[in-house]
Amino acid sequence: MTLAACDPARTPPAGAPTHSVPAASPAQPAEITLAFAGDVHFADRTAGLLGDPRTAFGSISSVLSAADLAMVNLETAVTTRGTPEPKAFHFRAPASSYDAVKAAGIDVVTIANNHALDYGRTGLTDTVDAARAAGMPAVGAGPDAAAAYTPWITEVRGTRIAFLGFSQIAELWSEWKATDSRPGIAMTRDLPRAVAAVRAARRQADVVVVYVHWGTEGEACPPAEARTFAGEMAKAGATLVVGTHAHRLLGDGWLGRTFVQYGLGNFLWWRDDAYSNDTGVLRVTLDGSSITKTELLPATISRRTGRPELADGDDAARIRQEYADLHACTGLAARPDA
Repeated sequence: MTLAACDPARTPPAGAPTHSVPAASPAQPAEITLAFAGDVHFADRTAGLLGDPRTAFGSISSVLSAADLAMVNLETAVTTRGTPEPKAFHFRAPASSYDAVKAAGIDVVTIANNHALDYGRTGLTDTVDAARAAGMPAVGAGPDAAAAYTPWITEVRGTRIAFLGFSQIAELWSEWKATDSRPGIAMTRDLPRAVAAVRAARRQADVVVVYVHWGTEGEACPPAEARTFAGEMAKAGATLVVGTHAHRLLGDGWLGRTFVQYGLGNFLWWRDDAYSNDTGVLRVTLDGSSITKTELLPATISRRTGRPELADGDDAARIRQEYADLHACTGLAARPDA
């Protein structure tokens, strides 16, 4: 197969969304729920979870499955081939990774991150081909820039929702970026193309989701580069912007009518010493195209299995309070503009 087979990350023809939820009956609520979580790896302690992909995510699957649409960052090359790139950490996983993601109730993944090309463009080709074979939409990378910057668009009870993925990580970014003639990743540093992608998505969809791999590892506050890009996304028409990479939770808030979540942390995670085992699922409620509620469901990552598990009691209260405190350094408003 070749990268040209990356259909899940391309926009469906008008009137033919790739995923649809039946229209609400009079007895059904009209609200739509979206769920977002952070970085997912299948390596070291989590590699063995693929022995049974149906149960890889454990009990947290019930939260993801309950949402109309759920999204995570799949932070690995899905390949058995390729040559390691000149960088410190390399991750790859088998195609059953996509089976595990689907079984957990996840509907779309971003592969715009600093590990999708760990095994070069051969590895990226396999990653995209495996997504297509599994029927898993994967955004943020492709055989060329046109594919990498194209959203996955779907419809839920009459509301069209577009999903885009971008990376802001500096390492190897110019070598890994997708161009008109080269496979790669959708990058925030190619700002005109990123802005154009969001504007185009806005013309096709009622809701635009932008998932960004950004921030500074270990730092609880978003850097200036992330804050600037969030502002550009808001001006371009994004409904919500979510992100990961810092290996810990970051705060959230509003830029006008755009909701921004700067860091969802590790989620299904391969090691126990990456800054924090606190995590969660961001649940966003929509009424048509308007966000009516956002909440973080606190979770902790099991030191034994690497799985995220919903927190309760003191742990849940502590994570909620610490998460609320993170708002102070985001530069975001506590409420949307009226």
